[in-house]
Amino acid sequence: SRSYSCRLQHWTLLSVSVLNCLLSTACSVGLALAIALTVHGRGTHLVRGCNSSALPVDARAAIATNECPFNTTRIYDTALALWFPSLLMAAAEAVLSGRCCLVALVFQGIWPCAPSYGKEQV
Repeated sequence: SRSYSCRLQHWTLLSVSVLNCLLSTACSVGLALAIALTVHGRGTHLVRGCNSSALPVDARAAIATNECPFNTTRIYDTALALWFPSLLMAAAEAVLSGRCCLVALVFQGIWPCAPSYGKEQV
């Protein structure tokens, strides 16, 4: 009974860590793509919802108008200031989830170094 419970916990750890690693990696890739597109396009995609000809091409020089549903004055800087730490945290989460996955594999005895790696060392 106890052995079955431990194995179930190890498989649960493996499943959750793999799922979290995949989701965190996808989040990191999406954030990196958003940052790259925003920097490359100089923020024009951020103000695309505004149909005003008064808005400049460069989002960093955008002005606040009544034709835009949000304040465009600091959207470029704010978006990047929020996306960079989020990218770092998502990448760190992916790495830590990958390490949890490796530990779960060692516990199951699946990893090639698992037989020589004692559970006490982990």
